[in-house]
Amino acid sequence: MKKLILLLALSLCFTTGYSQKKKVAKKAGTPASVLAKVNELSAQLTPKKDRFEVLFGKDTLFTRKVDLSGNNKPATKNNNIPFNCTITPVVIKGTPLYCIAWSDNNINEATEKTEDRTKVYSEIWNPVTKTQVLANVQTTTKIKEILWLDKGKNASQTSEKLRREGYEFSMNKEGDVILKNKTQENKMVYNPATNVYEDVKSSSAAAKTKKK
Repeated sequence: MKKLILLLALSLCFTTGYSQKKKVAKKAGTPASVLAKVNELSAQLTPKKDRFEVLFGKDTLFTRKVDLSGNNKPATKNNNIPFNCTITPVVIKGTPLYCIAWSDNNINEATEKTEDRTKVYSEIWNPVTKTQVLANVQTTTKIKEILWLDKGKNASQTSEKLRREGYEFSMNKEGDVILKNKTQENKMVYNPATNVYEDVKSSSAAAKTKKK
C-alpha cells in the first residue's frame, strides 16, 4: 500500500512539473526575425506584438502594425508582411542617415476580380534625432477581371490591367533622391538646417531669398 501511495505521489509530481514547463515554453513565444541589419540599425518582425520594428541599438526608431498572427480577412493573403527589406546608410554634410526600404503584398480575391497589390516603401531616418526626413510609397496593382460579353453570362473574356500609383524612388551615393512617375520628376536634397529633404526648386528659391 505504501509503495502504491509513493508511486502515485511521484506520478503527480512529474505531471505537475511537465505542465509547468509547457506553460513557460508557451509564454516565451516566437522570437523576433531579423530582416536586415547595418551597423546599429536593424529591421525585424516581432510575432508576439504583430509588428514590423526598426531599432537603433536598444531604442525603437519606428514600428508598423502587421498581420503575423494570421488574423487577416479570408479574402486577403499575406496581409502587410514586409519582404525585400534593405537598409542603406549615407552621410550627408556630416549627418548620418539611413534609408530603410521594404515591400508588402496584398491579394484581394472576389468571384470575378482579383487585385494583386504590391507596395514599395522607402523611408529615410535620422537615427540621432529619431525623425523621419523623407517617406515615399509606390503602389503597383495587377488587376485580373472576368468581363461578360452578354447579359446571360454565356460568354466572357479575361481583362488584365496594371495600375501604378505614387513615385518611383531612387537614391544616389551622395544621398540625393529622385522621385519620378510618367509625367513628373522631382529631385530632393537633404537640408541639415531643417533636418528634412527639400525639393531642389524650393531649396534654390530659399537660397536666393537669403542672398537678397
